[in-house]
Amino acid sequence: MTERAGTRRASTARKSTGRDGTATDDTVQDTVRAAEADGAGTDGARADQVVFSGVHKWYGDAPAVHDFNLAVGEGEFVTLLGPSGSGKTTSLRILAGLESATAGEVFLAGRAVTDEVPERRNIGLVFQNYALFPHMTVAQNIAFPLQMRRMRKAEAERRIDRVLTMTRLTEFRDRYPRQLSGGQQQRVALARAFVFDPSVLLMDEPLGALDRNLRDHMRLELKSLQRRIGATVLYVTHDQDEALALSDRVGVMHQGVLQQTAPPDVLYEEPVNSFVAKFLGQSICLPATRLEQGEHTVVEVEGMAGRILVDRRNDCASGPGGEFMIRPERVRIGAERPDAAARNAVSCSVVAQVYLGPQIEVHLRTPEGAELQLMVPSEARARFTTGTSHWLSWTARDCRFLDGVN
Repeated sequence: MTERAGTRRASTARKSTGRDGTATDDTVQDTVRAAEADGAGTDGARADQVVFSGVHKWYGDAPAVHDFNLAVGEGEFVTLLGPSGSGKTTSLRILAGLESATAGEVFLAGRAVTDEVPERRNIGLVFQNYALFPHMTVAQNIAFPLQMRRMRKAEAERRIDRVLTMTRLTEFRDRYPRQLSGGQQQRVALARAFVFDPSVLLMDEPLGALDRNLRDHMRLELKSLQRRIGATVLYVTHDQDEALALSDRVGVMHQGVLQQTAPPDVLYEEPVNSFVAKFLGQSICLPATRLEQGEHTVVEVEGMAGRILVDRRNDCASGPGGEFMIRPERVRIGAERPDAAARNAVSCSVVAQVYLGPQIEVHLRTPEGAELQLMVPSEARARFTTGTSHWLSWTARDCRFLDGVN
């Protein structure tokens, strides 16, 4: 899938290669993003710093990345989110030049770099394991990429002092990695990546090795640093909280395919298929069939009695079969059945509850067999003991009818 509406396309002729390496002439529509309608400034779209156009990557007969199209604006923070094996790290490595694309093109600031060696791409890299040199001090680690570029000593010292100040590491400049905490080591890795002013910064699970509290703290530091510098960032993670907290836009990947790209709030509120809905946040997704289309879409949901109304603007399924989807926080729980003219409603009973501190996880089942899961405040525990009956209700605007993607 390509990106959301608002995409502009430029047609360019090029050579592409098939899986067997044979060159073929074709015309490719390079997908380049105009600013999202809900994210653009009054001065229009930012220039595209990174463009993937029709990128494929095969390992033998196995597709790792399939028809990958993405544009990242200058100064934008874009995250690729997905489970292990979804193709997000492979896409990052193709941009860095650490992997070659089987087909397609990669552009940096409008320049084709598909066949360029990594050192000519001016890209900063930050990995999960930090990759610091244990025999070098903090300052020496940060200086390493400048030495590789044969930068003059005075200019190198100026840049090192600048990034040490930005990352609050000045007092640690003469320490070795073993003398630093995990968060401090992560900041050294960031400083080393920023010091040579890369055109793009690539980060692959950079916070994955940190404990939860430190990870939350480093998220704030990372976003603040990126905003101060104005760096263009392409970030990879499987952690949805990181993706939502850090990103201007998030791209969800599954089985090598970019399923949807959008600002975090749009992605959460308006998923285009059931995989995106399930992977990002909690959701109730059940097989469903479209019965009618009109002012509302009428669907029959597996495990729910009666016909369910979906706002026609939320009918995104390409065929009659799909999945009914609603976010748990959109569901109202009550003892009495609500007015059927205003709200969809189903009866259910509590199967179990799980205590999670400020909230409890309530597991419910309808008489027809659908199993649902909701979160409610812990002070309501007594209302949701096993076997108690309740009515769940929601409006047609609160639910969606989506293509099912497993």
